[in-house]
Amino acid sequence: MRVPVEWLLRYADPGLPVRELEERLTMTGTKVEAVHHHGVGELERFVVGRVLEAGQHPDADRLSVCVVDVGDGGPQQIVCGAPNVATGQTVAVARPGAVMPDGTKLGVAKLRGVESNGMILAEDELGIGTDHAGIIVLDDEYAPGTPLTDVLPIATAVIELEVTPNRPDCLGVYGVAREVHAATGAALQPPPWADDPGSTGSVEAAGVVVEDAVLCPRFTARVFEDVTIGPSPAWLKARLMAAGMRPISNVVDITNYVMLLAGHPVHAFDLDRIAGGRLVVRRARPGEQITTLDSVVRTLDDQMLVIEDDDGPTSIAGVMGGERSEVHDGTTRVLMEVANWNGPNIHRTSQLLNLRSEASSRFEKGLAPEQALQAQIVATKLMLELTGARLAPGTIDVGGPFPPPAVIRLRERRVAGLLGRAIARERQAEILRALEFGVEDAPDGLDVAVPPFRRNDVYREADLVEEVARIDGLEKLPATLPKRRGRSGRLSTEQRLRRRAVDALVGRGMYETVGWSFTEPGIADRLRLAQDDPRRAFVIIENPMSEDQSVMRTTLLGPLLDVARHNTARDMPDLALFECGTVYRATGAKLPHEPRSLGGILTGRVHPQTWATREPARAGFYVAKAMLGAAMDAVRVRWDVEPSTEPFLHPGRTARVLAGGEDVGWVGELHPLVARAWDLDHGAALFEVDLDRALSHADAVPQYVDLTSFPALRLDLAVALPEDVPAATVVATVREAGGRLLTDARVFDLYHGEQVGEGRKSLALSLAFRAPDRTLTDEDVAPLRDRIVDALRESLGGELRA
Repeated sequence: MRVPVEWLLRYADPGLPVRELEERLTMTGTKVEAVHHHGVGELERFVVGRVLEAGQHPDADRLSVCVVDVGDGGPQQIVCGAPNVATGQTVAVARPGAVMPDGTKLGVAKLRGVESNGMILAEDELGIGTDHAGIIVLDDEYAPGTPLTDVLPIATAVIELEVTPNRPDCLGVYGVAREVHAATGAALQPPPWADDPGSTGSVEAAGVVVEDAVLCPRFTARVFEDVTIGPSPAWLKARLMAAGMRPISNVVDITNYVMLLAGHPVHAFDLDRIAGGRLVVRRARPGEQITTLDSVVRTLDDQMLVIEDDDGPTSIAGVMGGERSEVHDGTTRVLMEVANWNGPNIHRTSQLLNLRSEASSRFEKGLAPEQALQAQIVATKLMLELTGARLAPGTIDVGGPFPPPAVIRLRERRVAGLLGRAIARERQAEILRALEFGVEDAPDGLDVAVPPFRRNDVYREADLVEEVARIDGLEKLPATLPKRRGRSGRLSTEQRLRRRAVDALVGRGMYETVGWSFTEPGIADRLRLAQDDPRRAFVIIENPMSEDQSVMRTTLLGPLLDVARHNTARDMPDLALFECGTVYRATGAKLPHEPRSLGGILTGRVHPQTWATREPARAGFYVAKAMLGAAMDAVRVRWDVEPSTEPFLHPGRTARVLAGGEDVGWVGELHPLVARAWDLDHGAALFEVDLDRALSHADAVPQYVDLTSFPALRLDLAVALPEDVPAATVVATVREAGGRLLTDARVFDLYHGEQVGEGRKSLALSLAFRAPDRTLTDEDVAPLRDRIVDALRESLGGELRA
């Protein structure tokens, strides 16, 4: 919401600099996002001038050489390109040194060899309109040299507010003025709808029927005859421009001006284009179409409201009018409609049609039906003043009665209890009356009547306490600790284990990322997932921010690849990144399955290149497996891997991860086709595990084991095996045969060559034996060694090498 300060001060002027006003509004809950300057600079350089002479430029057919009286300094020669400049006109002049709205500083110039000491201005050059066809011609009552700021609103600061959805009352200038009044004590002028030039009763020339009073609680309309369509006055154009809206014509500008002032949208119909002179508010029929003011054909459903005449729909209620009934240059009769609509229904309509307007953005926040007639009154005044119209007798007003104001008891002790400090009852009443709440004394506090425009926001005692606190000054509240009940929060077992896994990856040089939970459905094809792959079971978002974020992610792989592509494209190819986050999979039930996953990606070099590492190792399967192993070992999960396939991983460089015999994830190198889709020229190694399932196998309560009283007895074995026997299978066989005295078994060497024969390999294993009650001897371990050798021979076809 852009609020021109010049307009705001008309209703509440605290006499403060703009920056102090900005700070006061922000500190009282009406957040100022930014302060802009609209219009010109160096205001003293803009004056009223009178054209004494206007002659043809000697070398340019479209230029005039004028002599202009600008007051002090005598007549000045100014070259002007406007076709309507003439002798005797009173005009707006910018003298050398003036700063134009685009920041250009005006100087003495030569145009086709003729010196020009300033500029005679059109309205777009002052930022008070869009017309550039001719210069502004002022009333002759202004003397040359009069500051232009006394005649036209050529400059103002503009406060840009961040209005939260619960405060639609601040979407109007008068609503903001009310906040200024309460926050600063500045006098508040009467509302612009305080007196009504209209009358009640039926309207002869038009009728309205509302078929759905739930979605349209109120519909008001007035008829204006003998309307003259033309440009709006400069002051109205200037305020619209400063508020970010483009002037069009007086009637259209009035509707926009009233919306910005009163906070309630207004719509003008050409009454002669309303077939039958009657409007009907009804639900649209499925598939019904209408061409809106932006010349787009919209297809509706039966949850949307339309306003129709005898020839069909003329507008989408609360969102946008239709082309057929819009006001045009030949309009002479206007039906001014100010209606109230159901907020959630308007929000749904604008979302489904992808059609947001200034009107819909206000209605969807929940305007009060009582506000409709207020805006109608303001529109009536402006129509009579600016269009020369004649108001037909009567007012169409369909709707009501409306609920009486809710009365809430505000207790003094409750205010002190919630805020930590007492606020005098008189001060509470003063604040609430300034915000237009009704206030009556009560035995233990105040009885407060909530005004209609705050009905959706204030409905309990705590809300009133907040109103009092924010206006009195949140900075005055003491710093206090929350009440304790003898207990402190602690991490759950699962939370501690997750943090331990994350810390293990960070300790090995990986960086944590946080990716979007949203993604696009096409990622399944880019990952080459099969049609029946459960990772295609997306949770679809009903109101996505964009098509690229229309579903929830089913794997961490997509966000990790996106981060890797972003970094490699910026000359950061060596990456070690991970994410611990939730994935979402539709189950057919009301709620999706939401497991927490742990995934990582490594690209480029594992270590930086130095003089001692001419060919540094690059990220691959075993590096990713080692990182995953660090996390699994940190949470004491007995895990293993076995060969597997994944459509997005390199064949032969893929394994599934097992925990307690359960499949919990995968590890491997990225498939070249998938790497190409993400512009990862040198590939990547990745892993992902279902952390919730993996942690269900964690040894969460460790048991003490004596490792220092008696030394281990260590020995090495070299065994020749068939090439296709995995090393993990070898280690598992050794551990099972070694029994409880075998405390460690590791593969430390791999050999291929003539000595073991074709199709075979040799693995060297380091074994450690330890007893809890004595030092082991060779005689103790010899039987276990023989048992291990036998198991390798019988189970895996292994042969002990000498």
